[in-house]
Amino acid sequence: MRIAQLLTLDAGGPVDHAVDVAVGLAARGHESHVVGPESAGTARARAAGVVWHPAAMTSMRDVGAGARIVRTLRSLRLDVVHLQDRRAGWLGRAAGRRHALGDAGLVYTLHGVPDGLSDLVAGNALAGPRRRRDRLYYLAGERLVTRWGRCRVVVPSAAVAQYALDHVGLPRDLVDVVPNGVDPVRFAPAAQPAGDRPPTVLWLGMLAEVKRVRTLLDAVERVPGLQLLLVGDGPLRGETERRASSAGLAGRVELVGRVADPASVLARADLFALSSAAENCPMALLQAMAAGLPAVATAVGGVPEVVRDGVDGLLCPVDDTDAFADALAALAGDRLLRERMGRSARARILDGYTVDDCVDGLLVSYEEARCAR
Repeated sequence: MRIAQLLTLDAGGPVDHAVDVAVGLAARGHESHVVGPESAGTARARAAGVVWHPAAMTSMRDVGAGARIVRTLRSLRLDVVHLQDRRAGWLGRAAGRRHALGDAGLVYTLHGVPDGLSDLVAGNALAGPRRRRDRLYYLAGERLVTRWGRCRVVVPSAAVAQYALDHVGLPRDLVDVVPNGVDPVRFAPAAQPAGDRPPTVLWLGMLAEVKRVRTLLDAVERVPGLQLLLVGDGPLRGETERRASSAGLAGRVELVGRVADPASVLARADLFALSSAAENCPMALLQAMAAGLPAVATAVGGVPEVVRDGVDGLLCPVDDTDAFADALAALAGDRLLRERMGRSARARILDGYTVDDCVDGLLVSYEEARCAR
């Protein structure tokens, strides 16, 4: 098939996922394209045979950019267009309604839920303020544009798929659960350095309210000797820097900003932390598990579908600093436990969360979408 991934973002989980999928499709002999802003994954995609068409659209009000993207997609005479972020989803489905993409089948991945609606997903907490427009835009709007655009919806977790059925109101026969996947070769366990050293916990993501970095910092402070490697950027960068330099954490936190290749920082860690109030099927968690790191994670959204509590890592309630600190201390203080859970975490990825597993599922959705046109 001739397949394009459509993006309007240049960083984040949806971008990492789209690049992985495009590379996986090319490896199987499909004609694989990406239409969207160039990113840290562009060179890797091109090296794998993916054709990247640079395009930028920073808002839905940028009608000219949207029209240019639609013309690019139409010129490729695609079998399937995979819409990989919210803005791409609205643009592609609106174009599909007008038959502007020719006979291409449409697939949209619902990567997440707005912070103001996050508690509608089982296990999630409310991650942000309620806004009047959320229900109109993300519930009624999503339902209408999906049906109008004759689009299949892929959801990476069963928890968020249930939200799509119960709250968005999508027809069950249009929703496919296809977990995200990672490359187990690219994210392989690193050799542990010899000698005694303080254990290091890695956190990777966007420094935003939904990620509950404050809870993580408070928990780390309660675990003597534990080092924290914070990787990412975002609106809470300044607040995080101030908190990291305070008494009790000074000298124990390294904030490195955004990195192009997560594998480089995963190799420096002994365990992984995910402190979010809401998640779907987080790429950072999958990458860490593939690298053989046990996780301390909040039991939100699709996380319990991936991490088996006490087997691949330890699960905690949202915003429970004491529980998070206890879990960090248990893994930080027991190297054998970390190694056992780390081996199990990697085996978990190999057993169903690789890029190949993801592409297998997506190809079924692609075929359904193509036949529906």
